[in-house]
Amino acid sequence: MTVRRVALLTAGGFAPCLSSAVGGLIERYTEIAPDVEIVAYQHGYHGLLTGTKVAVDAEARKHAGVLHRFGGSPIGNSRVKLTNAKDLVERGLVREGQNPLEVAAERLREDGIDVLHTIGGDDTNTTAADLAAYLEEHDYHLTVVGLPKTIDNDIVPIRQSLGAWTAAEEAAEFAQNVIGEHRVNPRMLIVHEVMGRHCGWLTAAAARSYRAWLDTQEWVPSIGLSRERWDIHAVFLPEMHLDIDGEADRLRAIMDAQGNVNIFLSEGAGVPEIVAELEAKGEEVQRDPFGHVKLDTINPGRWFAQQFAERIGAEKVMVQKSGYFSRSARANAEDLRLIQSMTDLAVECALRGESGVIGHDEEDGDRLKAVPFPRIAGGKAFDVSQAWFGDLMAGIGQTVEAAAPAAH
Repeated sequence: MTVRRVALLTAGGFAPCLSSAVGGLIERYTEIAPDVEIVAYQHGYHGLLTGTKVAVDAEARKHAGVLHRFGGSPIGNSRVKLTNAKDLVERGLVREGQNPLEVAAERLREDGIDVLHTIGGDDTNTTAADLAAYLEEHDYHLTVVGLPKTIDNDIVPIRQSLGAWTAAEEAAEFAQNVIGEHRVNPRMLIVHEVMGRHCGWLTAAAARSYRAWLDTQEWVPSIGLSRERWDIHAVFLPEMHLDIDGEADRLRAIMDAQGNVNIFLSEGAGVPEIVAELEAKGEEVQRDPFGHVKLDTINPGRWFAQQFAERIGAEKVMVQKSGYFSRSARANAEDLRLIQSMTDLAVECALRGESGVIGHDEEDGDRLKAVPFPRIAGGKAFDVSQAWFGDLMAGIGQTVEAAAPAAH
């Protein structure tokens, strides 16, 4: 296969890998296929529909390594679902009666793109596969090689998505300052809300990272600087059964004994209960173009705080969200190594015409490969029976009961 022109795009929410992944792809092409032209569509599928793109010129190739030092995405993201024509018409991205998939596919054909690299979650990558299938039906071959991006780490069957390790580390650092507020008032309740719509991996990993930090600190209990007050006292995930009354009794005892309670909450925990409560009141629950509940409009952290505050006798409540702090960070050393291994393989697959999403395949011995698009899905649940999570929760003193599987 002859590859002459390659396109890159990043889509969905941010993760601490996008800038570095773009840089890594540019570096690898420059190293092994310097004659291949590279363009970048701006703001993901938004730019593909509008034809907004930039050429990766000699300067960008020379300085691509600089991108590893930054978070965010230099080429921009957006939330665009190509099968939601109504939303795209309302946003002025396509005209009434147009098929957005057809518009995007024809743009790729007009631009002479041989390979499309998509850096995003399951929706981003499976949409790219739909584009390739459409073009194939119309006698135009497009190789699509995706990279798995989501801080939730919930892409099936990918073992570890790019940026998730960094996001967990950043959430733990965020918590170090937030939990420092626990002595600002007697009987203080702090809720640290972590991103994670369907999957609690990020919250669990952030809690593990935070408690590892606690292990490195010195304490002076006689003056009030105690590990017990700085510790996490509860973790709530979508995959865990929610026993508010039972947990309230346990946390009330902690509040009575030491005067504060700290909770790590996955934003997806309790969402079915919150939605049911709102709809029972006749309130409309807002959803995004993908049909997901807009979590910022139902505010899970505030809801949990309201459930517990009176039950545990809190005099002051603080709810803090680490999501935007975490997801826009630059990649840490662990993620940089993962990004390099994946971008290197992505370019190799592209040059030989092999489509798929690059990742360690959990259903194939964790082998790093291009996983075929039909096997890619989102909403992978976090396994709360894992030994490390059991150890974490035992240290906190909280019983873990798995919730019944939820349909997404």
